[in-house]
Amino acid sequence: MQVLLTTLLVKLAVMAVLATMLVRYRRFRHILIFEHRAWPDRLVFALGLGIPLALAVASRLLLGYNAADLTLEGSFLAGLIDGPYAGVTVGALVGLPALAAGEWIALPFAIGCGFAGGGLRELCPKEALWHFSPFVFTSLHRRVWQMLRTLQVDWQVVLLLAPIGLELLRHGLGVHYQRLFYLLHLQPVAAWMMVVVLLATVLCVATPIMIWNHARIEHRLQEQDKLLLAARIEALANQINPHFLFNTLTSITSLIRTQPETARMLITKLSGLLRRLLRATDHFVTLREELESIDEYLDIEVVRFGPQLKVVKHIGPDTLDVIVPSMLLQPLVENAIKHGLSRKVGGGRITIRSRMQNGHAIIEVHDDGLGMTQERLGHAFAEGIGLNNVNERLRTIYGAGCELTLTSVPGKGTSASVEIPEVTIPERVTA
Repeated sequence: MQVLLTTLLVKLAVMAVLATMLVRYRRFRHILIFEHRAWPDRLVFALGLGIPLALAVASRLLLGYNAADLTLEGSFLAGLIDGPYAGVTVGALVGLPALAAGEWIALPFAIGCGFAGGGLRELCPKEALWHFSPFVFTSLHRRVWQMLRTLQVDWQVVLLLAPIGLELLRHGLGVHYQRLFYLLHLQPVAAWMMVVVLLATVLCVATPIMIWNHARIEHRLQEQDKLLLAARIEALANQINPHFLFNTLTSITSLIRTQPETARMLITKLSGLLRRLLRATDHFVTLREELESIDEYLDIEVVRFGPQLKVVKHIGPDTLDVIVPSMLLQPLVENAIKHGLSRKVGGGRITIRSRMQNGHAIIEVHDDGLGMTQERLGHAFAEGIGLNNVNERLRTIYGAGCELTLTSVPGKGTSASVEIPEVTIPERVTA
């Protein structure tokens, strides 16, 4: 019992140390951050993980150090993170030393584990994959009950069962053919021993994922800081530039004698807009706060354009507490006014919508302005720094699957929409 527990603890430590060492290399960390990887990156990932694991299998064969053998976990993990080809590559690397030692089932089994991980990656949502952690056991009973009650797949449970199934398969093949290494081959099999071995197998897969996910989150936060600073500078440059101030002050001047209350309101809105932009420090805000932050801007624009500009909001009440990146809507609204409505003859309307759908908040800014051709739409991000900044921030924070989507019909208008995962905070009490 002591030998088995020590072996499993050392095995888990070896996997954690290897994952920590690999993530320290910039190239390897870069591979983890982006889901779409080029072939050189895939090869670097497979070799970076496969070569140390192959040497560990060799040390088990030469020195009898059983804790170093991570054939199953390494092959499955490589496929899970980087797809079936990486899983097969790592499986081949770790299976060849064992095959040379007469364990002829080791190579096809390792390659099969790589295929299993790669296949599961293709089926599993990427964010669910990165949320897999050693603490999944603490909520396992609730997840299983939820699956049975709703008849919907919980991918955390699937990710948990996959390495367990592979470990049971390895044990069965090892007992039957005697040509495959498994930890209980020198001991009588007891139920508790098998449970401990299965637990260690899951932890050896989940621990590297948790370590690498922390590195991905750290990188995203660093990129978020850079992009947020750029967004603030861009907002100050676009909103509070001399032209904008000149037009606003001109509007105020023309209203002072005839409509003093309107002029006073404009000054208040302009002051609030300046104050809000200069003191903004939060990286994330609720959608409620984001909508409030653009109200001053929209009120000023409505007065400037007169009755020709109408603003309509269709905001789902369940979306108001969803957390969004700060300064998300202002570039979209400004772009709609500047490029969609300013040159349109007659009245124009901007519609802001939000709704919940499949656990995501869908936020849309639509104008009924001039619209764009498909050719011009394809260059919208390159020509607009604000739009490109919003898109890059979304991709950095939420991953490659979350981005700004533009649709336009010439003569009918343009829509800009984003889809943000639902994250809410309790209602805050203000003085």
